[in-house]
Amino acid sequence: MRKFLLIILLLAPGLVVAAESSDDASAQQTLSGIDVLRQADFEPLAGRRVGLVTNHTGIDRNGDSTLQLLADAPGVELVALFSPEHGIEGKLDIPEIDHGEDGTTGLPIYSLYGDTRSPEPWMLEGIDTLVFDIQDIGARFYTYISTMGLAMTSAAEHGKRFVVLDRPNPINGIDVGGPVADADLLSFVAWHPLPTRHGMTVGELAKMFRAELELDLDLQVVELRHWSRADFFDATGQRWVNPSPNMRNLNQALLYPGIGLLETTNLSVGRGTDTPFEIIGAPWLDGDALARDLNRLRIPGVAFISVTFTPDASKFEGERCGGINILITDRAAFDPVRTGFQVALQLRHDYPDTWDIEPYTRLLANKAVLEALREGKDIDALVDTYQAELDTFRERRAAFLRYD
Repeated sequence: MRKFLLIILLLAPGLVVAAESSDDASAQQTLSGIDVLRQADFEPLAGRRVGLVTNHTGIDRNGDSTLQLLADAPGVELVALFSPEHGIEGKLDIPEIDHGEDGTTGLPIYSLYGDTRSPEPWMLEGIDTLVFDIQDIGARFYTYISTMGLAMTSAAEHGKRFVVLDRPNPINGIDVGGPVADADLLSFVAWHPLPTRHGMTVGELAKMFRAELELDLDLQVVELRHWSRADFFDATGQRWVNPSPNMRNLNQALLYPGIGLLETTNLSVGRGTDTPFEIIGAPWLDGDALARDLNRLRIPGVAFISVTFTPDASKFEGERCGGINILITDRAAFDPVRTGFQVALQLRHDYPDTWDIEPYTRLLANKAVLEALREGKDIDALVDTYQAELDTFRERRAAFLRYD
């Protein structure tokens, strides 16, 4: 007979709900916040009128949607839904998304990727609590954490409670890397001064946002259970759901903090192919030469293979591109951000007049690194331009880490 111990700890200023199970080996599967909330019979939301910020990744370990679970939860009144980039079903890859209505519950869906990216006062009418449940992938410029930060700010301004249902960082919660975003380059793809790879969960980030932005916010985090910081997503036992249309597996998520930086330049990062972020290329690029040059560098944990491809959508649609496939050979040794910068430096060396470096700054959000790249400095000199800021971030981050 399975024995469950449910513990609810009130830890000011946030609520932490923990769930423990014995006599059941499957209980060692990571429990996301929604799993823990469900085991607690939704008690932390009892009597609350809820606005749910979510998308298709908001599911429990059985595959049941957080949307439906909250709609059916006794004592919880689900009032409205809020969707991020790519929409509530995660299928859209368009510049703006309109408001809508959920076909099952009839609830309004307020888009936070359209005319506004922050909940407006009229959207919050009848709501006393905003709940956030979306799977992040661990890169600063992946916009779901920006949506969370903006929703937190709105909740603080309008006196709403904010509850985060925590989820694992799929590319682990130990490794951090890359430059911290410059204060004067913050944007929707660099919403807070974070490095490119932050190594935090959304719950930990929420605590950082509240503290560093001095938000007067009733923030509560329903924490993970059975998750180690060293775990990648494939160690959690959770279901992989593509967080966005072009983020289709864990390898792509791990490559993204480095390779994703390139997509604002005149390169394809594989959108419109079966392997986005695992390949890069352009009609003007010699994949054989680039693969050869990069393999000579003996970058730890990665190899480069020459490829050609023709995207059927997005940049260079219908054009044959020369390029490279980036193959992770040793995940433990692989540093995606450093590798991304080595690829960028090689492009700068091989194509100084063809590769357009200036748009690189949009996701990079760091002027010193852009200048080091423009000057063609070696990788160690480039990393030195941001190492002190990254070390300071590690110190900032330490106060908000909740898992071993």
